[in-house]
This record gives sequence, C-alpha cells and structure tokens, in this order.
Amino acid sequence: MKDIGGIFNKSAALAGALSLDELLRLLMDTAAEITGAEAGSVLLLDRSTGELIFTIATGEGGAKLSDIRLKPSEGIAGWVARTGKPAMVNDVRSDDRHTPITDTLSGFLTESVLAAPMLYNDTVIGVIEAVNKKRGAFEESDMVALNAFAGFATVAIMNARRFESLTLQNYELRLQAFGKWNLIGRSRQISFIRDMIGKVAPTSTSVLITGESGTGKEVVAHHVHENSPRAGGPFIKVSCAAIPETLLESELFGHERGAFTGATDRRIGRFEAASGGTIFLDEIGEITYPVQTKLLRFLQEKEFERLGSGKTISSDVRVIAATNRDLRKSVEAGSFREDLFYRLNVFPIEVPPLREHPEDIPLLVEYFIERLSVDFPNSIKSVDADAMALFISYRWPGNVRELENLIERCAVIASGPTITANMLPPELKGQTPFSGGFNESRNSFPLEITLPQAEEMLIRRALDITGGNISKTARILDISRDKLRYRLKMLGIESEKYR
Repeated sequence: MKDIGGIFNKSAALAGALSLDELLRLLMDTAAEITGAEAGSVLLLDRSTGELIFTIATGEGGAKLSDIRLKPSEGIAGWVARTGKPAMVNDVRSDDRHTPITDTLSGFLTESVLAAPMLYNDTVIGVIEAVNKKRGAFEESDMVALNAFAGFATVAIMNARRFESLTLQNYELRLQAFGKWNLIGRSRQISFIRDMIGKVAPTSTSVLITGESGTGKEVVAHHVHENSPRAGGPFIKVSCAAIPETLLESELFGHERGAFTGATDRRIGRFEAASGGTIFLDEIGEITYPVQTKLLRFLQEKEFERLGSGKTISSDVRVIAATNRDLRKSVEAGSFREDLFYRLNVFPIEVPPLREHPEDIPLLVEYFIERLSVDFPNSIKSVDADAMALFISYRWPGNVRELENLIERCAVIASGPTITANMLPPELKGQTPFSGGFNESRNSFPLEITLPQAEEMLIRRALDITGGNISKTARILDISRDKLRYRLKMLGIESEKYR
C-alpha cells in the first residue's frame, strides 16, 4: 500500500498554494510521483457545457493539449466525470471508453491511465489523470493513492480560486481608491465629455459610449454612474465579447435550476443584481440577435424572465452600453436590431482617440506614474524631454490603455527615476511600421526582421491594442482563440500583463 501519511503531508502543503497556475503544476508533479507515472493532466469541468478542459498536461506534447475540450461522452476522463467514479485501465486499446484524440493532438502514446474525480460538495469539478506507469502496470494501491490525492487537490484548487477572486476584488478596490476612474485631461474634447456627463448623469436616460478600443469608455461609464442619484447602488460591468454567446443570456438575465444541461442551481443574472444601480454593457455590438431581443424588451418595459422560468421580474436598472463598432453599419448589415440601437443611442457620448488630443498626454503620463508608485515605490518619478516628445508624436493605436501599459513596462525595467527615450520600444521611435496602427502597408516591415520576430511583434501589438483581450486579439489577427493561446504559450507571452 502507498504511504497515505506521506500523501497527506504533500497534499496539506499544496492546499496552502494560492496561485492557481503554480498549484496545477505542483499537482501534476505530485500525482506523477505518487503513482509512478510518466505524465498526467488536470481537466476542469465547464459546468455550462459538461465539457472537460485540459487545464494543464505534462509529458511529451502536453502543452499542445492546453485548453482542448473533451465532450461529456469522450474518453476515460469523460466517463469518470459523468459517473463520479475512479478508473484504472492498463491497456487503453482494449477499453471502449478511450479516445485517441489526445494522442493525435499531442503526439504522445497513451498506454495506461489512472483517472480520479475531483469532488466538491459531492459535485464533480474535474478529473486528475496519471498516464503510463514507468515500471510495470498500475496497481490498486496506485488507484487508492490517486483517489485520496484528488480529494486534497480539490480543496487546494477551491482555495486558490477563492484567493484569486479576493485578490481581484482587492485590486479593483485599490484602483478605485487611487482614482482608476479619473477622467484625465484639459483638452477641448475631454472638457466637452465632462459637460455631457454633467447633463446626463442626473437622469435615468440610457447612454451609448462609442470610441476605439482603449480610449477610456469604461471610465466615462463610471463617471456617469458616480455623478448620478444611483451612485450608492451597484455598478456592474458585463464584457459581452468575453462571455460565450451560449452563456450570455444566462449571465445577463439568470436561470432556474434545470434550465439547461449543467444548470444545477438557480443563478441571479446581472440585471437583477444591478437593481437600484447601473449596468455597463461593454462591447454591446457583440451580442447575438436573441439576446438583443430580450435586452430590447427590458429597455422598453424594465422586465425580463430568467431562463427556464415563466415568472416576470422587474428591475430598476440604468443601462450604459459601449462599443468600438459602428452600430449604424451593423444595423444596415442586419446584424444589430435597429429598434435596439435607437433605444441605446438616446444619449451618445463619443470618446476621441488619444491621437486627437495629444495635449493631454503629459497629464496622463504624470497620472500613471503617480498611480504606479503604489506598486513600484522605488521606481520612476518623471519623463525626460526626448521621451515625452516621442509620447506626444506617436499615434497610439492602442490609445490610453497602450500608454498606461507602456508606462508600467518602463516602471518594471527602469534602473533610475526617469523614463528616457532609449527605454521606449522601437515603434515609438519610428523604427517599425506600427506607429500608425495595423493599417500600415505590410511592405514597410524592415527587411532584416525574421518571420518569428514579425509574428511576435504583431501579437504583442494586438495585445496592446486590446488590453490583453484574447477574443479581440484573435479577431484582429484572424486566427482562432485556441491557435492564439498556443502561440502565446510557445512565445512565452502572458496576455494578463497587457490588461
């Protein structure tokens, strides 16, 4: 029998790990050590679809499985997730439950598998696998050990998830305390926006904020809310492009238990949670026609039903929407309801791109430096004249968000208190074709650049423009999200650093 006490000691240490990514890697190393396996994986359950997602996989080709989904009926892991029972298979080719898709994708030959369910409150949240015994065959003692370890792994994962959620909440509170939502600038354009906010904020009128990505549309939305009679109520943001279209209706309006596969509990939607306050629908141009219809009804009648329920619910919510699309063109193309557009566009506010008010750049730079002093207390204090001239002359395709990201990168690499021109990336100094954005001629690439360098440059600039949004970055680059994630992993690029 395995040393269960030893397993407990290892698992107790894991339960204290707080970074989910780091924890998952530790889980796989420990599971392999316990069972004597060559490789392994942690698959977490998407409760909305019933699919298992390869969150991490070790061994040869394991990185290629990242974010790959298995249908509920696929694989030995799928059987374990459905039944909540462990499985031990020492010859996968003799077992009908095995699917060769993972071998095909990874190039790794699976011969034997141990799989144990991760259960939280008697509900499966995922499956942990050990693959290919290094010596001999898996034994019953290996299965007992992995099953015991899966219980501790579940506790560790739930702890890490809670910690990351609390960390995010704390980060948002700190940003608000240090004025994340300040509308910085003295230009004519920013002064005009302040005047518009002053007029519309005291009312309950719907507001449509338009402008390029990174211009500060969310900042404007917060100012409308904070200067309204609803300031004491909730401000709830929904990024419509970040939520799969199959889940968006449930996210907005909620659902009853059993409304669809995976709906094991009643869920309160964002419109219900925002009652007495404001809901901010970012990237409104991404919502599907059925959700548009339900949103139109809410704007007209302030009523909706949860999915799976016939009960009508009323909610006193102000709607602020934002988009970087031309919704009039979407209406003409038939992808956006005309009546909904007019309901949203009662009071339009257009946020200008940063290149149209460069006189505000010095103020923004000063503001970002001051805010970064919270996290980088011994870092930059000022910008020299040459660097500031480059800031003002650059066209900022990623707008204010790109400027903020650049100041933060300078804070990380700075060896002294001043940002100098030699710290800035080549595009700010006019050495690459990107100073005018993605519409520049492709022939203007420097001839000495390699294809991998060009690919990395394109991906990093797209992440700059989208603020690290994977869906929008993939659309800009015209590739799938899975392919983008694979390239990010291969290049060692962390999209979170661009947010």
